[in-house]
Amino acid sequence: MGIGTTLGHQLLRSLVNPGCRRFEQQLGQLEQVQRERLSRWLAAAANSPEGRKRGLQADWTWEQFAKAVPLSTYKDYAEVLERQRVSKEALLIDSPTVRYQPTSGSTSAVKWIPYSKMFLAEMDEVITAWFGDLYRQYPAQMHGTHYWSLSWIPTEMRSQTAGDINDDMKMLSFGKRLLAYLTQAVPQDVALAETSDDSLFATIANLCADEHFAFLSVWSPTFALGAMEQMSQWRLELAHSLATGTWGAREPRMAGTRCPRSDRAARLLRAWDGQLSPTFFKQLWPKLAVVSAWDTAAAAPWAQRLRELLPHASFQGKGLWATEGVVTFPFRGRFPLAYTSHFYEFERVDTGEVIPSWQLKEGMEVIPIMTTGSGFARYKMSDVVRVDGFLGTVPCLTFLGRNDGVDLVGEKTAATRVQEVLDGLQMQRAMPVTLLALDESRGRTPGYVLLVECQAGVDTQALQDSLSAQVELGLMSSFHYKLARELGQLQAAACVALPHMREVYLDQCRLRGMIEGNIKIEPLRHWKGAIPDVLRDVLDQKAPQVALIDA
Repeated sequence: MGIGTTLGHQLLRSLVNPGCRRFEQQLGQLEQVQRERLSRWLAAAANSPEGRKRGLQADWTWEQFAKAVPLSTYKDYAEVLERQRVSKEALLIDSPTVRYQPTSGSTSAVKWIPYSKMFLAEMDEVITAWFGDLYRQYPAQMHGTHYWSLSWIPTEMRSQTAGDINDDMKMLSFGKRLLAYLTQAVPQDVALAETSDDSLFATIANLCADEHFAFLSVWSPTFALGAMEQMSQWRLELAHSLATGTWGAREPRMAGTRCPRSDRAARLLRAWDGQLSPTFFKQLWPKLAVVSAWDTAAAAPWAQRLRELLPHASFQGKGLWATEGVVTFPFRGRFPLAYTSHFYEFERVDTGEVIPSWQLKEGMEVIPIMTTGSGFARYKMSDVVRVDGFLGTVPCLTFLGRNDGVDLVGEKTAATRVQEVLDGLQMQRAMPVTLLALDESRGRTPGYVLLVECQAGVDTQALQDSLSAQVELGLMSSFHYKLARELGQLQAAACVALPHMREVYLDQCRLRGMIEGNIKIEPLRHWKGAIPDVLRDVLDQKAPQVALIDA
């Protein structure tokens, strides 16, 4: 490990420690801090063209703000954001926009989120507290390099981003960002390669070459698992590149990115049989100390698989982050509200009442509503969280799942209910990927199809029949689903099991324009249009015969 990496960690730790202490010192002042955050936002928003048009007042209290401003979603900002991007004016909030961050929705639509200086300052607050706690909780990761997720946009969209890279480090202030780059195992310019495939190859090559790799941070655990599987498939090509220090046939597409060289990694890759195993990864990354990824709801089984492959490293869950802002983050082994960043309100799931963060009570299930430096006011998320205690007066929250259900024919299927069904499935040597709601399941009738990744050698037909029945039974506990089935509006639930189903699913997400690295494993997805051929072929082979079940 170079002197620059060691120095980078030491200086970065000294810079983030004050912010970490500030987060801790104000844990007993939630309402005061949050009201100050709202006042700061109102001062900037009221001074913008859109703020003046909407009549925002800088001196409003939360009570006045909540009464005057309705809840919002991205569609409420789409038109003004397009004008803002073209005119390069700050229309939503009196803070210059640094860049627009693309993020994919639950199906295919891409949203462009404005990252203003004010918003980036809000994100710097939470990342500073997180980094400070990381250094305290896991000191071993200070003695090696880090990989913080770079999420590459689809190849065909790259011309729209003007060179912007979805780089976690860009949420830090300039000084901290420069120091953080000194600690990185992978140079950020790998994201400038011609295709996502080449970017991933360059990323894996750099990680393989780094004997001092100590910290892995990704969003979805499936991204890390997919990279490990690609490492297996590319192992001989990687070995050649690492032995020669050249990209080979990929060279013209690498945008000048330097190829790393490591005789040690080349030998390990050539000797590897390609089977993912803890033994191989401990040999490759002996100093890996911490892995950070989503580990709740639908991501839980995939996070467990990642833990099993990297047992020599500690594992830390991510909390609840979105491109639009952050709700919770890991701190002291809990997931507190990032109360020093944005202004937060919550909609109660049981009553629909909207309350501020300081009125949350333990056990409440709520939907976060954020007001952020991007200019978004009372922006309603599609996530459900539960209050599971407090750090001082600050609530700690557990992510339960998405709240954006599916309603193909009036059955009103909730994602949180689907997660309960998936959690209760009896299966061996297999893991659920997602439950797809299809406009045309079989024939021309809508229906639900469970995608499952199974191990090689499993009796897939028996597995599919069993899981079809289990899913149907679980869904039939809903009155509206049962009625739709009885009326013939929905096909019986089906299941398709394949050894590489996760990659099949992720490929389909990419084809629909979703952002590489940010694709989540969701319990429920509504896919419009034709069924992908790989699923249609299985469904057409043997339509499951599942009778209506009294539930």
